Amino acid sequence: MHDAIAETAEGLKLPLILRARGGLHARPAAKLAQEAQRFAADIRIESENGQADAKSMLDVLSLALSQDAALTLTASGPDARAALEELADYLDSLRD
Repeated sequence: MHDAIAETAEGLKLPLILRARGGLHARPAAKLAQEAQRFAADIRIESENGQADAKSMLDVLSLALSQDAALTLTASGPDARAALEELADYLDSLRD
């Protein structure tokens, strides 16, 4: 999955499909924001519903990401690659 990380003018991008049953509701959105805050990189989530700061639970919730939603994680900064890898792993762990 991490080999799908692409370098763009805006930073690193990683397209994903959210497989979490029930989508990204309050608890996993809060955990995602908490994980994102560990990194210095600017991290954004983009979907057909708009884009959000991954470090803000309310921003993430505003995207109303449902199960099987297509999204793209974008990160720029010194630890951008590590941030995308960790957040992708977290989102993938929500499949259960």
